Amino acid sequence: MYNKIILIGNLTKDPELRYTPQGTPVATLRLAVNYRYKQSDKAKQETMFIDNVVFGKQAESCSKYLNKGSSVLVEGRLQERRWESNGQQRSKFEVIAQSVRFLSRRGSSQSAETDTSGGEGDIVPPEETTDLEPF
Repeated sequence: MYNKIILIGNLTKDPELRYTPQGTPVATLRLAVNYRYKQSDKAKQETMFIDNVVFGKQAESCSKYLNKGSSVLVEGRLQERRWESNGQQRSKFEVIAQSVRFLSRRGSSQSAETDTSGGEGDIVPPEETTDLEPF
């Protein structure tokens, strides 16, 4: 079996950096990823909001150089996390990043690390689930 996912999107908020009990850096990147298509000769667009988990030095680099609006390319694998909360079974799909590339915006020589001018500013991500258990 093969489990590989490649996403290009913009961060909906600054990366969240934390550390495991063993001291391993872990960053969560919430990406807005657009899908464009035609329906009845009209251009349509859907946006998905996908959490990406980055480990190690790469997590620290993401936290240091990326911020809301930054464009990135993430390569990794899809993983389902399951837990119980208040007696109910919960699950969530997320991408475990193996590689994160910082991208430049089109038509700009400025890198995504320093550009916070939006891009997807009119898109509002859905509320995040707050009852997630830490890993």
